[in-house]
Amino acid sequence: MYEKFAAGGAVVVVALAGMRAAGLWGTSQTKDRQVLHFSLPTPLNGLDTATVTDEYSMDIVGNAGEGLMRADKNGTPQPAQAKSVKASADGKTWTITLRPDLNWSDGSALTADDFVYGWQRANDPATKSEYAYLYSGIKNADKIQSGDADKKTLGISAKGNVLTVTLEKPLPQFESLLTFPTFFPQQQKFVEKQGKQFATTAAKSLYNGPYKFEGWQGTNNQFKLVKNEHYWDAKNVKTPEIDFQVIQKPEVAVQMYKTGKLDAALVNTPQLAQANKNNKGYRVTPQATTVYLAYNQSGSVKALTNAKIRQALNLATNRSELNSQVLSGTSTAANSFTPKGLSQANGEDFATYAKQDYAYNPTKARELFKEGLAELGVNAVTLEIEADTDRVANAKDVVNYLQGQWSKTLPGLTVTQKFVPFKQRLQDGSNKNFQVMLTQWGADYAEPTTFLDLAATDNPNNYNHNSTPAYDALLAKAKGVDATDDKQRSADELGLEKIIHEQALLNPLYYQAQPELVNPSIKGFYHHAVGVPLDFKMAVRQ
Repeated sequence: MYEKFAAGGAVVVVALAGMRAAGLWGTSQTKDRQVLHFSLPTPLNGLDTATVTDEYSMDIVGNAGEGLMRADKNGTPQPAQAKSVKASADGKTWTITLRPDLNWSDGSALTADDFVYGWQRANDPATKSEYAYLYSGIKNADKIQSGDADKKTLGISAKGNVLTVTLEKPLPQFESLLTFPTFFPQQQKFVEKQGKQFATTAAKSLYNGPYKFEGWQGTNNQFKLVKNEHYWDAKNVKTPEIDFQVIQKPEVAVQMYKTGKLDAALVNTPQLAQANKNNKGYRVTPQATTVYLAYNQSGSVKALTNAKIRQALNLATNRSELNSQVLSGTSTAANSFTPKGLSQANGEDFATYAKQDYAYNPTKARELFKEGLAELGVNAVTLEIEADTDRVANAKDVVNYLQGQWSKTLPGLTVTQKFVPFKQRLQDGSNKNFQVMLTQWGADYAEPTTFLDLAATDNPNNYNHNSTPAYDALLAKAKGVDATDDKQRSADELGLEKIIHEQALLNPLYYQAQPELVNPSIKGFYHHAVGVPLDFKMAVRQ
């Protein structure tokens, strides 16, 4: 669940005393211009590719490690550790040939068996991988994770340098999954030797990506990526070293960027974005994340079981004004549940292909709201918006805006607020203990079903708690008989977006984006909307 990823919220001051003004490790940009200087807004939580979940730890493991495929600058999966990746006609059998002479960072051979072991370990319940569910659809993955099958029955086998992966059903997102750290290889001998300390002390860890990770002892906040000479494509890795420090207060990182001590800094509040939007290197990077309102349709909130009430709330939402006035224009008003930049459909962005009419229409909103109240037999209703301030950035400002706009637009509606910790919000969503909830979802893979699944009746993350038979049937078709037909599957997914809009199953507000400052002299530094957030493989100072 992508909500586990940090969203740039809480900040804590990190002491910088004793650090040389030129940056980390005592180097300076004048002494060694090739070295890049970056920061992370939170400490690392671990580097076990089977268990890592937060985006900043993924930044490290995604550059020190590598999967069978790697996303290119456009986010499209390309062969990486694999030389070729081929699917059978029915989409259920994949034959993957590894590149010759692959090595770990210590020079030892990397084999197809390392992928088999890594995948089996990720599915082993004892590993407690929170992203193991991404394997669902691969033969026996669900049974292994529930303890009903041995991990060795997972649908992956090795013969020489060839892997064969067997699926229970076609997975259009399969190639995208191969870029994700949970699908990286692991060397069994090394993992078992390290035992409980595996991936918490990085100094002696093995890596198979463009860089090796050095200097982290499990708790310290200074470390670096160093070019891995044993990497298969080392000749195209131009930067010898990337220095990192944890700076949890964004104002500090911005100031260090302005004085040349950092090559990038997040400006992750509307105030910082507004203050720095005219500075050199300012840019807004889209993320495959939609912030939306979930409507509790379980029956415990009578007003929200009425489609006209939900439709009125959607029509009373001025997404463009929300973005410009509350978010300082740093995000994009939503026209679909699936965000921009996730995937293509018939040669265009899926969000454009599946665009719905989410325009602000106060007249129509009042008309529908009045009809809905009459159908309920009441003259007024009170609705509570629940949110957290841990993960959804600017949640209080967004809720304040919605409260004012809805109350003004819809006579008879009273809106109240409730703020809880992130963990409680998740629990309240699962337990149906809320009315309207401000939440967000980020893509697990580059295919619309990573979002559209959330409105399915039995999906554990369906906080709308709607049960819509027509929706379930069309989703099953998209993931079943039409899974290998890109054109027809996209048409199905367009139909799902239409149902979400027409029945107002939820209220997509905006596609989240990340304002930041990046040194313009650095080229080849890519942000990815899915999987590993930052890719430094081709990064170089020019």
